[in-house]
Amino acid sequence: MELLDKLKWRYATKAMNGQKVEQEKIDNIIEAVSLSATSSGLQPFELLVITNDEIKKQIRAIAWDQSVITDCSHLLVFAAWDTYTPERINKMFDLTNDVRGFKNQGWEDYRQMLLGTYPQRDEETNFNHAAKQTYIAFANAINAAAFQGVDSTPVEGFDPDALDKILGLRKKGLRSTLLLPIGYRDAENDWLANLVKVRKSKKDLVTVIE
Repeated sequence: MELLDKLKWRYATKAMNGQKVEQEKIDNIIEAVSLSATSSGLQPFELLVITNDEIKKQIRAIAWDQSVITDCSHLLVFAAWDTYTPERINKMFDLTNDVRGFKNQGWEDYRQMLLGTYPQRDEETNFNHAAKQTYIAFANAINAAAFQGVDSTPVEGFDPDALDKILGLRKKGLRSTLLLPIGYRDAENDWLANLVKVRKSKKDLVTVIE
């Protein structure tokens, strides 16, 4: 299976060579993020694609000085909604109705159920729920990159409050959750490049219940 071969090829790249990734491949990665499964189809996050070198330098300073932040081609920033609001929920339900060209009573009942539940919860609970959705999209971006022979580095090691200030996310009702530098590996300077991928055995990973 080609996808599995690509996943065996990929690793958390520790050094990138600065080469630019073709725009078509970037577009495909973004499309994979857009197609990600999310709870109730709300897509409660936004994706920022950063190529500005000065902004990358600022982010590197609050991300444990990781070189891939500045040496990557594109830096993807995943930012979740800070909470669920009636406006945000209605916007996605209205979009669905517009695209499909009809209204469904079951769907409208489900809208009312969410409106009667999510906005009443505290903001931190809602943010944590939205943040989990970004991890699904994050995985799709990693896989889409690998499928095209593009390297990536999953990054949670950064100061989210500082990043939110750099990018002005709180003003937009967003909070940063994850970083994904995209680019091409610098194998000669990457200590991890030639090491064997290590994963649990299927016996230790999988339990089959029949």
